[in-house]
Amino acid sequence: MHASKALDLAWLTLLRAPGLGFNTLRTALAECPDVIAMTRHSVATLRALGFSEAAALHVVRPPGAEALRDLAWLDASGARLLPFTAAGYPPPLAALPDAPPALFVLGDVALLSRPQLAIVGSRHPTAAGRRIATEISGQLCAAGLVITSGLARGIDAAAHEAALRHGGRTIAVCGTGLDQCYPPQHQSLFDRIREQGALVSEFAPGSPALPHHFPRRNRIISGLSCGVAVIEAATGSGSLITAQRALDQGRELFAVPGSPLNPLAAGCLELLREGAQLVRDATDILGEISISRLLKDHSNQRVEVQASGLHEARRLDKDYEMLLDALGFEPASINDLVDRTDLAAGTVASMMLILELDGRVELRPGALYNRVS
Repeated sequence: MHASKALDLAWLTLLRAPGLGFNTLRTALAECPDVIAMTRHSVATLRALGFSEAAALHVVRPPGAEALRDLAWLDASGARLLPFTAAGYPPPLAALPDAPPALFVLGDVALLSRPQLAIVGSRHPTAAGRRIATEISGQLCAAGLVITSGLARGIDAAAHEAALRHGGRTIAVCGTGLDQCYPPQHQSLFDRIREQGALVSEFAPGSPALPHHFPRRNRIISGLSCGVAVIEAATGSGSLITAQRALDQGRELFAVPGSPLNPLAAGCLELLREGAQLVRDATDILGEISISRLLKDHSNQRVEVQASGLHEARRLDKDYEMLLDALGFEPASINDLVDRTDLAAGTVASMMLILELDGRVELRPGALYNRVS
């Protein structure tokens, strides 16, 4: 078997092991970095690495039919399996304590490490809500951000569609395996995102649209993004779960206000009362995440977006200056910067994302950052 397929099969075996989560795998791989060798260990060795009895028994057996089917699907579909140890796994997501051990990706894997803004909201929006989602998505794409959402009906679909229509890039995080489209009415959108963006899931092929999958999906939507914008969300909606995950992960949270008489505005009004940033258009988002750049519409009209009301580049605070000094002028990874600064990996990943949005650093192949003169 080809080495890359053997590696994929080893990971697929681990992913199918019952109850084997990110933290256990991360700890085990620190002791045994060779994933293929790990699948050849004894039950006793795996137990010593922190595996449960059930997980260890699963791993030491020959690859099961499910893992072999997963491998065949990867080969036939052209999908990529992206474990958290891979260079292309997005650092802001890897820094989370409940990060997916691996992602299945159809489309452009490099997009996952690009600066992203998540747009989520009601599955049954008003015409005004749909229009706002379309306008904000298009403007953010013009500013160079990737639009991330969940492929759901309503606001999610409007955000994806607008990104594609404006020639931007978009990522759909799915609550099923990528061998199927949910909801099925979005098959055409699913196919276009595969061609012009990326489809992402932590769920193996064959995984159906189960209710508990979607809250898990939501943590990936926010985890990939530097911020989450909520447009029309009723009290108790899934969009508010994404909003809460964004706050838990230290991401920026934005909400579009609405009439107190509109039930779909209730969730956003609650978020605003709790401290979310009020959004009227994309300039409010771009200003809050501290970037100043030119937006271009399709007629090449240039509209300057001022970050925090300043005409000059934002002056960095002491921690960001320290991080830039640690970066120097040679390529460095998140782990390199953690070693040089003693900052937490999640803090470094978030700060580097902001510096990238500010145009002060750029992400190069291999998840390495370069300082921009």
